[in-house]
Amino acid sequence: MKHAALFLDRDGTINEEREFISSPQEVQLIPRSAAAIRGANAAGLKVFVITNQSGIARGLLTVNQLEEIHGRLLGLLEAENAHVDGIYYCPHHPDLGDGPYRRECDCRKPKPGMLQQAAMAYGVDLSRSYLVGDRIIDIETGKAAGTSTVLVLTGYGRGEYESIGSNTSGIDYVAEDLYDGWQFIKQRIQDPRTRQKGVDSAV
Repeated sequence: MKHAALFLDRDGTINEEREFISSPQEVQLIPRSAAAIRGANAAGLKVFVITNQSGIARGLLTVNQLEEIHGRLLGLLEAENAHVDGIYYCPHHPDLGDGPYRRECDCRKPKPGMLQQAAMAYGVDLSRSYLVGDRIIDIETGKAAGTSTVLVLTGYGRGEYESIGSNTSGIDYVAEDLYDGWQFIKQRIQDPRTRQKGVDSAV
């Protein structure tokens, strides 16, 4: 039987949003995000980070620097007994930068390539999985991959939510933060009969 998974955007969802994170010291967890991931671990879900990192294509960041940033993120989570099964990132940009990373790809959100890679590598059932992020582009990515979706109001989330008004198509739940989103997901996993038509919201 394939696994259910929790796919998480990085900045503004797990860690505090900054205009551009270029060093490990800038990574700070959003309160309760580690607790949410720990809960998903305990429930048996695979957990993945899914992030666009076009700074590599634009020459603002090297792959080694990104790996150091992700090492810091994983270390902060592990210190709170939270585990991530894998981090998937897209280094490409279709228009900016030079070299091999400037190209069209199938992994840059809102395309579903990163989720599909994780699903193939780890035996994930995308139809039973969830994507959580603070941008509408994250919601579009989840829907393109066939997952349920949660928009968090941390990071850019509140502004994104206010900008769409009543057009909440594609969003299964609007959460105050990742922990609140996890409570919604946990309830759905425990009792699929709680699934409702339309968007649910904590706000």
